[in-house]
Amino acid sequence: MSYKRILLKLSGESLMGKKQFGIDNERLAEYSTQIKEVLELGIEVAIVIGGGNIFRGVQAEEGGMDRTHGDYMGMLATMINSMALQASLEAAGVKTRLLSAIEMKEISEPFIRRRAVRHLEKGRVVIFGAGTGNPFFTTDSAASLRAIEINADVILKGTRVDGIYTADPEKDKTATKFDFITFDDAYSRGLKVMDMTAFTLCKENDLPIIVFDMDTPGNLRRLIEGEQVGTIVRN
Repeated sequence: MSYKRILLKLSGESLMGKKQFGIDNERLAEYSTQIKEVLELGIEVAIVIGGGNIFRGVQAEEGGMDRTHGDYMGMLATMINSMALQASLEAAGVKTRLLSAIEMKEISEPFIRRRAVRHLEKGRVVIFGAGTGNPFFTTDSAASLRAIEINADVILKGTRVDGIYTADPEKDKTATKFDFITFDDAYSRGLKVMDMTAFTLCKENDLPIIVFDMDTPGNLRRLIEGEQVGTIVRN
C-alpha cells in the first residue's frame, strides 16, 4: 500500500527516552531524523503528540482537581512537546508549521483546515497541538479527527511496542503479534489500540491505523516503503 499523506501519532511518554520525566533531546533528534527521511521520499507528514510526559488531565482528576481544568493543562503540555519537536525538526533542516486548536498567536498558527492542507502541499511538516481544543477528548481522538480533516491516507501510531498483540507482550511472554486485524476483531478482543472515540472515528471513516515501534531507527521509512512493519488495523 502506498501513502501520499500520513498522520504520525506520538505519545508524550515516548519523548522521555531514558528519562523519568520531561523531554530527552536524543530521542527528539532520532524522531526528527526518521521524519526527515520520509519527507524526502515525497510523503506529506502531519503529527500529533500527546502530553503524558509532562501532565495528564486524568492525573488532575485523581488529585481532586476539576477534570476540565486538568484537560486544558494537558493541552498546554502537548504544546510544549510540539514546540520541542518543531525546534528539533527545524534544526535538522525541515520546514514546519505548528497549528494549535487553542489560540496562542505568539507561538503558533490557529488550526484552519485549508491552511493545514496548503502547508502539507508545500512540503512542510504540520504539527497539530492542543488536542481537539476541548476537554474530555484524548490526543488519540485529536489524531483521528485531524487525519480525517486533512484526508490523510493512514494514521501511524508510533509506540515502544512493535505492533498489536493478543495480550500485553511486556507482561505475557506467550502473547502473539498480529500483522493485520480488523476494527471489529480488535474491538471484540478488547485490544487497546486507541481510545474508543478515536477508534470509532477511524472505523466509520475507513481510515486505517498502523501501530509500530517508532523507537527503532529507520522503522518509519521501512513502513512507508512497504515493508511489513507493525500491525495494520482496518475495515
